[in-house]
Amino acid sequence: MSTTTRPAESAATAPDEPPARRRRPRAGVLLGAVALLVVAVAVVAVTSAADGRADRSAAVDRPPATATVTRQTLVDRETKNGELGYGTPRARESRLAGTVTWLAPGGATVKRGKALYRIDDEPVVLLYGGLPAYRMLRSGVSGADVKQFEQNLAALGHTGFDVDEDFTSATADAVRDWQEDLGLPETGQVEPARIVYAPGEVRVESHAVEVGDTVGAGKVVLSTTGTARLVTCTLDVEDQRLARKGAEVTITLPDGTRSAGRIDTVETVVQTSAATTGKDAATDTKIEVTITGNDAKALAGYDKAAVDVGLVASERADVLSVPVAALLTLAEGGYGLQIVEETGTRIVAVRTGLFAAGRVEVSGEGVTAGLTVGMPGD
Repeated sequence: MSTTTRPAESAATAPDEPPARRRRPRAGVLLGAVALLVVAVAVVAVTSAADGRADRSAAVDRPPATATVTRQTLVDRETKNGELGYGTPRARESRLAGTVTWLAPGGATVKRGKALYRIDDEPVVLLYGGLPAYRMLRSGVSGADVKQFEQNLAALGHTGFDVDEDFTSATADAVRDWQEDLGLPETGQVEPARIVYAPGEVRVESHAVEVGDTVGAGKVVLSTTGTARLVTCTLDVEDQRLARKGAEVTITLPDGTRSAGRIDTVETVVQTSAATTGKDAATDTKIEVTITGNDAKALAGYDKAAVDVGLVASERADVLSVPVAALLTLAEGGYGLQIVEETGTRIVAVRTGLFAAGRVEVSGEGVTAGLTVGMPGD
């Protein structure tokens, strides 16, 4: 800055100078400072964007929680009460009249050729087969019941005859050997009252009489079951859709242990309630389901127990699903999902299908596996 120089004056004659005045900043200086501040802020903003891109999603109104659209098989199960045991007992009636002199012990396993009980000290034996003994077998008789008996005779070690549908003299000779082993009169003929047929070995469930009791034809002597551990479940007729032979089920034991099983048999049964005063006995049709466990060891810890059975009501394979809580009710009707993306969120309409185990089948335009969806808060 240039300065003009005044001529020198004598100190004696020079007048007093006034006090120095503060100078105001010029307008140009103020504008320059503001410009510098703006530039500094811009530099900071650019630096922030270059370093972390300023997290553009920070301003997005995100849901409190999210879930993922998953492709899976949905299974809807209904839980019913079941009983773990050995299946439904089968009552065994005597076809002989006389005195009961021996009973196989309760809980005992009886195999082919062994006695279930004795009448007048002569055995009634168990053989394997599905056809009941209904007639006397002797030489000259033919039929499926002959073949079934001969199969048992051969399995017990008796030989010398052909296993076929013809009861020959050779068969009669083998029968005499069999009767000798049992302590029966060696007639060469087979009395149907001396045989009880079952699909396999049996377990004695309970006794209906005691040793020393006198029985007649048609009197129940004892009850038997199979030897395999089974779960029996009785359903109302309206639940028949749950009873599909071969369908997989879950079995929950009293201690909370879960095991898998499969429906083995489905039968329609008629249950009769006891008559009460002034009322006749009532009958009710039920569906009885027998379930075989996949892991016999898992069921071996209980002789009898009440269990929960998870039966499949419906199943949908290879579908997209989300938690039920992810569904949004749309103002225009129907349901939607909140799709959560890096740049924000959007709502898409969906169609719903099967609801099962807390999830729901969904489909719609743009809905694919792996999408992140919002879970609305309470």
